Amino acid sequence: MNILSEIWTLLCEMSPYLLLGFLLAGLMHEFIPSKVYTKYLGEHSLKSVVLAALFGVPLPLCSCGVIPTAMGIRKEGASKGATISFLIATPQTGVDSIIATYSLMGLPFAIIRPIVALLTAIFGGVLCNSLETPEQQTHSNSSIKVESKKERIPFTEKIIRALAYAFGEMMEDIGKWLAIGLIVAGIITAAVPDSWFTIFQDNTLYSILFVLLFSIPMYLCATGSIPIALALMLKGLTPGAALVLLMAGPASNAASILVVGKVLGKRSMFIYLISIIAGAVLFGFGIDYLLPREWFTAPVAHYASCHEEGISMFSYICTALLLVFMVRALWPWKHHHHHEEFSLKEAEGFCTIYNVEGMNCSHCAANVEKAIAEVEGVEHVEVSLHEGTASIIGTHLEEDVLRAVESIGFRASKTS
Repeated sequence: MNILSEIWTLLCEMSPYLLLGFLLAGLMHEFIPSKVYTKYLGEHSLKSVVLAALFGVPLPLCSCGVIPTAMGIRKEGASKGATISFLIATPQTGVDSIIATYSLMGLPFAIIRPIVALLTAIFGGVLCNSLETPEQQTHSNSSIKVESKKERIPFTEKIIRALAYAFGEMMEDIGKWLAIGLIVAGIITAAVPDSWFTIFQDNTLYSILFVLLFSIPMYLCATGSIPIALALMLKGLTPGAALVLLMAGPASNAASILVVGKVLGKRSMFIYLISIIAGAVLFGFGIDYLLPREWFTAPVAHYASCHEEGISMFSYICTALLLVFMVRALWPWKHHHHHEEFSLKEAEGFCTIYNVEGMNCSHCAANVEKAIAEVEGVEHVEVSLHEGTASIIGTHLEEDVLRAVESIGFRASKTS
């Protein structure tokens, strides 16, 4: 029961801030055109790298969802340095995770987290650009596309679409990983003895090495990593190690590392990894040795006091709303419906189905769908994230579909 109590307390602490963060993320998604992010990123310059990092820091994309988005930016003409900068900055933070960080870990962490993401991304992007050959630079500058005019959408409809994205699509992406993060944090806080972490208490080096060992290969979303970082601090790990978890965990995992290596090359992959690790470790040591420890430990004391002070009615209401949205987004029946048009066409033999490997969120599915839709001969396409398939209507070449999917970092194969 102690584990459930810890999970409930963490959720109640975060829920008002999570709802606000999701709302702001939805508004950003709907009111800021995607072309804005590609228009200024084509130059082989420091400016494009900095802009890519600035664009990436507030975007609410996880380390799997950012891959196809970054590959799309690259195809639009972004330089390789700008692409790496975007890949590093985006999954480490987001407007939702920044607000949620403030809810559990306090203002200093909420301020430092996006700063570290920004500086780390700029470092990685500049390093990548500096190692590119003139021939590689020419590719980046040759394919900038001009944004075409789109039909104006009424303001009220945009608000509705923003809400649908925030508490529907985005909740589907983050809800599962947030739940996992809360469960892991609850287990660490309530069930793991303090004696297990004695060797790490107030030892920055051991704490950081311990965190790096499991945070680099494991999938952690920017929001789901917050309760885990707090739980580890409660067990004695240093604030610097908590920052390493918050930065290195969401920025990378085994799948994203392999995709970056395949699409952008091994050298870019090493720059990507080195930048993430070096930035997180450097700032982790900086927090522990250069800044007042009480800035970062005070929220831990505040969290402990919540057990005694109780939870406000407003937090209960926000928690209830958040749980409703999470259940609605993650309920299994949502994933078992089939589009009637595809069912009919499949029965008539006009629908071709491909297996797609590597999709982990709705952003992945949306980017796969967009890539396939641009293939010559494809009349209509529907991608199922749950089933890992792409159903295509139209006369097309199999090689073109496979190439389109692989160009954004996924693998596809035609079903037998």
